[in-house]
Amino acid sequence: MQRQVEINDDFITLGQFLKKAQIIDTGGQAKFFIETNNIKINNKKPIGRGSKIFAGDSVWIEGYLYKVIKKEKEEIN
Repeated sequence: MQRQVEINDDFITLGQFLKKAQIIDTGGQAKFFIETNNIKINNKKPIGRGSKIFAGDSVWIEGYLYKVIKKEKEEIN
């Protein structure tokens, strides 16, 4: 199963990503979740919740694939 997660900036931290993807409810849960689950960013194990995820990256969490895309800015006319 693949899901897209939109980010507004150039990157997002793993802790922020987990909240944005609605995997955890609070930032305090991130450390425990990362320690107890199989997570890979572009096929590499992240160092911690501060690991950066960029647009175009793939994040695997317990068999689920998340594709990170940058949200397009809306032009105001």
